[in-house]
Amino acid sequence: MAYKTVIGLEIHVELMTDTKIFCSCPNEFGGEANTHCCPVCLGLPGALPVLNKAVLEYAIKAGIAFNSKIANITKMDRKHYFYPDLVKGYQISQDDVPLCSGGYVEIELEEGTKKIGLTRIHIEEDTGKSIHTEEGDSLLDYNRAGVPLIEIVTEPDMNTPEEARLFLEKLKSTLKYIEVSDCKMEEGSLRCDININVVDTETGKKTNITELKNLNSFSGAVKAMEYEEKRHISLLKEGENTERETRRWDEVKNETIIMREKGEVADYRYAVETDILPIEIKDEWIEELKNSLPELPHAKKQRFIKEYDIPEYDAGVLTQSKELADFYEETVKYIDDPKQVSNWIMGDVLRRINDEELEIEDLKFKPKDLAKLLELINEGKISNNIGKKVLRTMFETGDSPEKIVKEKGLIQISDEDELEKIVEKVLSENEQSIIDYKNGKDRALGYLVGQVMKVTKGKANPQMANQIIRDMIEEQ
Repeated sequence: MAYKTVIGLEIHVELMTDTKIFCSCPNEFGGEANTHCCPVCLGLPGALPVLNKAVLEYAIKAGIAFNSKIANITKMDRKHYFYPDLVKGYQISQDDVPLCSGGYVEIELEEGTKKIGLTRIHIEEDTGKSIHTEEGDSLLDYNRAGVPLIEIVTEPDMNTPEEARLFLEKLKSTLKYIEVSDCKMEEGSLRCDININVVDTETGKKTNITELKNLNSFSGAVKAMEYEEKRHISLLKEGENTERETRRWDEVKNETIIMREKGEVADYRYAVETDILPIEIKDEWIEELKNSLPELPHAKKQRFIKEYDIPEYDAGVLTQSKELADFYEETVKYIDDPKQVSNWIMGDVLRRINDEELEIEDLKFKPKDLAKLLELINEGKISNNIGKKVLRTMFETGDSPEKIVKEKGLIQISDEDELEKIVEKVLSENEQSIIDYKNGKDRALGYLVGQVMKVTKGKANPQMANQIIRDMIEEQ
């Protein structure tokens, strides 16, 4: 039997405006509970919302970046539901006339490029936050109430959890490039809901859609989709169907858990927000915002391939984030070897960043320092292996490579007389390796070079050591 998984996403993204969407309260993460809110945030009687123009600007930029059509006339609506974190009893959102319609995001698959369609992007306010204590109490913090959001709704165009992950990474990268959101999932500024079901392609029977909520990492989202995919297929095999429900991902149990029955759109009883007039957006402003956008990831990737003559894979990795791309370009300004810089960043630098869960902007050293390190290697002042050790110290201290090399006495030994004495000693202690090498075992040469490097603590010039060992063995 063959099954097709169908995945659509709803992504809530907090915008980085200075103030909230309908008042002048600061739009900041954290802070003492209930200190960043006012009568508008709390929906107190008589408090009137005033739409923040910057929210429109940021949302339109996102719409342009994702190839959406920007509405010339739009409006705000009231979405009614009752949770303690929504004191008004409704959320100010958009219903039938979203700010942005359509659009797409392209993801790269082994079989080629796939276009994931967008249904809409609309603006709305965030809700407050419920805090559940160990004592069983529920507290409420309204600092987040009124933080500006865009909700990005996709078409059900993804067919594997991996496609959804690639989409989310591309979306996040683009939003950070255009600087409308920091997309910090750990702070809740990018939150993802997933709609997933499975179709039996032979019988046409399909499961009901399950909505997955409270996913705070891409890896958690992928695990939750993989779990649901298996659950839906298992039910289809047994001739059963899923309930139409909302579930959450339990990271401890590694399974999804039912939260509630999924509601219908009609349950929200949308109504026009009469305290905010219809919004007119002129073409001239849209064009102005379009021209203000920075170079987007795809365009930057193509430029890197052409300008720096690096492979497509390298360009793809280096343009994953604006900060990483900027770090690369800044480094290349100081050393004219784009491929060497690419190799070091994609290798030792990103490996350490990933191991320690850092961001490129968290590095204690600057692109100029990395370029200087590579220069020391290229000039033969330190070996490649010593360079890796120096880089590790740069990660820990932020000191310049010259200072680290000087303080630790790491200058490469390239003095021929000094190396000859070291090689003589190594050969005298490894006669069997000499015999093996003479008998055609090339690995014996590598072992002898390794012994020289060991004696010199990695400071010997490996090319010179290699040649001196060959010459001395031939002379014997």
